[in-house]
Amino acid sequence: MEIIGQAYQGLFVAAILLLAFLILISILRSVIGPRIADRIIAINMIGTMIIMIIAVLSVMLDQNYLVDICLIYAMISFLGVVVLCKIYTGVYLQKKGRKATLEAVMENIRIQQQNDCTCQHDDNTRQHDDNTRQQGSSDSSAIAALTQNQSEKEGE
Repeated sequence: MEIIGQAYQGLFVAAILLLAFLILISILRSVIGPRIADRIIAINMIGTMIIMIIAVLSVMLDQNYLVDICLIYAMISFLGVVVLCKIYTGVYLQKKGRKATLEAVMENIRIQQQNDCTCQHDDNTRQHDDNTRQQGSSDSSAIAALTQNQSEKEGE
C-alpha cells in the first residue's frame, strides 16, 4: 500500500510540475501575442491551469476546502476573461468608428438577414438553372433517340 501512495505522490508532483511549465509557456504567449485575442486566450489558459493545480493539491493534501477555493477561482477567472473580451470589443469598435448600441446591433442583424436572403435566392436560382440544364440535356438525348428510331424505321 505504501508503494501505491508513493506512486500517486510522484504522479501528483509530475502533474503540478507539468502544469507549472505550461503556465510559463502561456505567460510567454500572453506577452508575445501577436494579437490581443491570443493574449486573452493565454490568460484564460493560465487561469484554467491554476484551477487544475489547486484541484491536484486538494487531492494530494486531502484538503477539501481547496475545492471551494478552486470553484471561487474558476468564477473569478471566468469574469476576468469576460471583462477582457468586453474591453477588447470596445477598443476594436472604437478603432473602426462603430458604436455598440442596441440600434447599431439591430442594424447589423438586419443587414445580415438581408445578405442571407440574397444568398438563398442566389442558391435557388443556381439550382433552377442546373435543373433546366439537366432537363435540356435529357430533352436533347430524347430527341436524338427519337430521330434515330425514325431513321431506322425509314431504313427498313
